[in-house]
Amino acid sequence: MTTVAQLRKAAAYLPEAVEDGGVFTVAGKPFAALAEDRRAHLHLSAADAAEVVAACPSAERVTGGVRIPLADITGQQLNHWVRRAWLAQAPERLARQAGAAETATAGAVGDLPAGIGRPATRALTAAGITALDQVAGLTEDELLALHGVGPRAVRILRETLANTGRSLAG
Repeated sequence: MTTVAQLRKAAAYLPEAVEDGGVFTVAGKPFAALAEDRRAHLHLSAADAAEVVAACPSAERVTGGVRIPLADITGQQLNHWVRRAWLAQAPERLARQAGAAETATAGAVGDLPAGIGRPATRALTAAGITALDQVAGLTEDELLALHGVGPRAVRILRETLANTGRSLAG
């Protein structure tokens, strides 16, 4: 069983996702929405919609995707399918960044330090951030808002920037 809060969290952490009244969009295209009956409406490809229906018999196909009761799926399933819906609607540039993030290895992306770890490296790469110069343009709060970047990664980034005479914005 999952919750409305989990849907919001799953959708909100995706790059350039915007929520307006329970509808989540990327580049103006809806990818997920919360129906009044605590169902998630996910805008998925036909193949992904078939996967959802096969995994969850209470899911129903609707135009452009599926509608699924939140109570009938796990948080992990919801996260996966919300991300697939986002990928189906995201502009190619964002989809490429997300693909690069999936394979990003700490210490192998631009000049980002290896010490920040794989989750932070993936989060930064998914946001299109692959260089310390880009990191220097962000505030600590902006970094911490990225799912996967925690206080330890921010500390390491701050120290790395300081070693080169730079700092975080703000």
